[in-house]
Amino acid sequence: MRRTRILTAVLALAAGLLAGTPPALAATGAPKAALAADTYTWKNARIDGGGFVPGIVFNRSEKNLVYARTDIGGAYRWQESTKSWTPLLDSVGWNEWGHTGVVSLASDQVDPNRVYAAVGTYTNSWDPTNGAVLRSADRGASWQKADLPFKLGGNMPGRGMGERLAIDPHRNSVLYLGAPSGKGLWRSTDSGATWSQVTNFPNPGTYQQDPSDTTGYASDNQGIVWVTFDESTGSAGSATKTIYVGVADKDNAVYRSTDAGATWTRLAGQPTGYLAHKGVLDAENGYLYLAYSDKGGPYDGGKGRLWRYATATGAWTDISPVAEADTYYGFSGLTVDRQHPGTVMATAYSSWWPDTQIFRSTNSGGSWTRAWDYTSYPDRSNRYTIDVSSSPWLTFGANLSPPEQTPKLGWMTESLEIDPFDSSRMMYGTGATIYGTENLSAWDSGGTFTVKPMVRGLEETAVNDLAAPPSGGARLFSALGDIGGFRHTDLTKVPSMMYTSPTFTTTTGLDFAESDPDTVVRVGNLDSGPHIAFSTDNGANWFAGTDPSGVSGGGTVAAAADGSRFVWSPDGAGVQYTTGFGTSWSASSGIPSGAIVESDRVDPKTFYGFRSGKFYVSTDGGATFTASSATGLPSGDSVRFKALPGARGDIWLAGGAADGAYGLWHSTDGGASFTKLSNVEQADTIGFGKAATGASYQTLYTSAEIGGVRGIFRSTDKGASWTRINDDAHQWGWTGAAITGDPRVYGRVYIATNGRGVIYGDTSDTSGGGGDGDGGTTPDPAPAGACAVTYKITNQWSDGFQADVQLTNTGSTPWSGWSLGWSFPNGQKITQLWNAGHTQSGPAVTVKNVSWNGTVAAGSSVAFGFTGSWSGSNGKPASFKLGEKTCTTA
Repeated sequence: MRRTRILTAVLALAAGLLAGTPPALAATGAPKAALAADTYTWKNARIDGGGFVPGIVFNRSEKNLVYARTDIGGAYRWQESTKSWTPLLDSVGWNEWGHTGVVSLASDQVDPNRVYAAVGTYTNSWDPTNGAVLRSADRGASWQKADLPFKLGGNMPGRGMGERLAIDPHRNSVLYLGAPSGKGLWRSTDSGATWSQVTNFPNPGTYQQDPSDTTGYASDNQGIVWVTFDESTGSAGSATKTIYVGVADKDNAVYRSTDAGATWTRLAGQPTGYLAHKGVLDAENGYLYLAYSDKGGPYDGGKGRLWRYATATGAWTDISPVAEADTYYGFSGLTVDRQHPGTVMATAYSSWWPDTQIFRSTNSGGSWTRAWDYTSYPDRSNRYTIDVSSSPWLTFGANLSPPEQTPKLGWMTESLEIDPFDSSRMMYGTGATIYGTENLSAWDSGGTFTVKPMVRGLEETAVNDLAAPPSGGARLFSALGDIGGFRHTDLTKVPSMMYTSPTFTTTTGLDFAESDPDTVVRVGNLDSGPHIAFSTDNGANWFAGTDPSGVSGGGTVAAAADGSRFVWSPDGAGVQYTTGFGTSWSASSGIPSGAIVESDRVDPKTFYGFRSGKFYVSTDGGATFTASSATGLPSGDSVRFKALPGARGDIWLAGGAADGAYGLWHSTDGGASFTKLSNVEQADTIGFGKAATGASYQTLYTSAEIGGVRGIFRSTDKGASWTRINDDAHQWGWTGAAITGDPRVYGRVYIATNGRGVIYGDTSDTSGGGGDGDGGTTPDPAPAGACAVTYKITNQWSDGFQADVQLTNTGSTPWSGWSLGWSFPNGQKITQLWNAGHTQSGPAVTVKNVSWNGTVAAGSSVAFGFTGSWSGSNGKPASFKLGEKTCTTA
């Protein structure tokens, strides 16, 4: 599914050099915080899937080692014991959010611990950073990064082709990467640490989806699209001699080198007029299979062919399962059964109607059978059954007429792989999930094979809005791209269905009545039909409202505190208001089109708006708005604001841009004036949750930069001080769309991501918490009570290392500032430290708190991390002192 959100209020980074940067994903410039002052547990509100999976990669030397890549939601590794996926790129931070888009993956069959990911979301200006190749020696648990001098397009047209990244099966220090945008073919000879262009490769590609697109999205040259090694032409330790490369060029789609990349030639006699989406080699039988489409995909494709190339003789054979005139789709999803190499499968990836098609041959393409056939049109006979009981929303609540069926076998099926160790297991990606089967062999025996979602743990939704009501069966409402959104009554379970009646393709905003949470409203996008819906039973059931004239998209919406009226700011029409449930609408005056709207959470007739630096207030139910005299607010529209429940006229506003006003503002007079918080450098979201024990104000949550650190922050003292509650392992790229606390559970926070679904966190502070610190740094603190230190080296290379340190208050009283000292035993030197300040004199190191993590409650921990240099030995410090007190060590 296409998600092309242009993320604003993001600092662009300079293009990196072609060199590895240990530690993995370490930022340049401002330091990062390694761990949180308050320990949180992070999970997904389960949806299971929700987006396009363009690539699945099985390791061919280790059973059950499988990876999946997504277009905007990172990469995952399969866990066979739990039949679930583990996310691998949650450490990608705010400034490099584009690195959550994965254009290719490669798993090393020589050393299965090694895995590589080519990352970058857009090749045009939407993505502020260049692409990179991430490399891991521990199956993706940690990464090192090699920046590239060009962008990569994990969410660009053509992203289902591949794999563009490939490891030499005999000399695994050699890798190739196919680049987009005319940048050609690239090679690494040092296991991905550095990269250089293969300057003698003759063709950087020519195909553009739409050359007239001025945004650079559809007009980008799709470039080099796959690399395949012929393992029969090499031996262990020596570079493989024969390499095939697929190019986005309809006349010159396949090239070959027979001298380990020294020279390249166009493969003679190849078909023309198509793009080769996949090139899969069966070295045992000497065949290169190619799946062709007339378009780059993953949405388009009207014609296609399957071809087989005999590597020994150079003979080409058209092995397409249907006549060219009968195709209305392109081919992709190409795979070979490594246990029985004569068995080949492919998909009709762009067959949207009535369904995708999967083709199977057991004689190297000599003849084919299909996953389904017509009996007497429009009736179908399927070789499969689908069981979506684990993800019941995959029916989309549809009531389809034959030949369509629900749930569908799939769409955008560019990735299909047979397990190289188990001919009965197959996985394939769709636009919404990963489907799979474990009895594929039934296909050939005349039985039916069972297709089920194999997607648990892989969460790939883009989140636009979140709301957590104070009462009712719903714990969380989500507004999502592509699949609308869900009502979660249990965060650990997949909801039975997305919102229906109507079913929006994308929900852009939602709200509930603060004093009557059974009343809920949502707005969204729909090709034809209403753009607003209401519920009177806490979101369990919905009914459509009526659009005012001119509405073209959902926009934002606000419910009155008592649910008696609504204000709506849709796309294509000005701000509107209604009493009741939207059977008729009236235009609001005094507020510009496109304004963001919210409601006061106490006064049912007060609504607020913001547009282009101006704040607007209505006290007559949205009929008329008046511009506030407040000044100094962000001039753009990258702003989110909310009114505090239970307090009339108490408003918090977050947003801005690096080249202007940017931060967090607070108003206690209904928006007449705002005060900017001096201790928040940047903020993009604001939300409220249950107050801490003894606190008189609700807990604040924000995605922000505070104390020079980007993260998710919490305040229990009205913004006077802040605690970072996430850590470097849990950043999730861009988190600027929405945030909310839970009004029923202290410390629980819900975070919107752009591709990793709805993240929620729970604090380990089960007591309900207290203050989050005084916001200052004590020069020479001498905290009372006992302490414990955990010192852990998390990564080490030839002359450097990374370490994490966790300091725990094991006493009975809180600390208001801390200073930890130790002495290195082997002359190590700290080169960069984050989440604290430090000094070093010879082997002696002193680390002190920064402004936002000085207070550490009894039983809580604070942590920091650093990189350092070493030579000879890298021993751990023998002891640590907090002030004059020696800490216990773990």
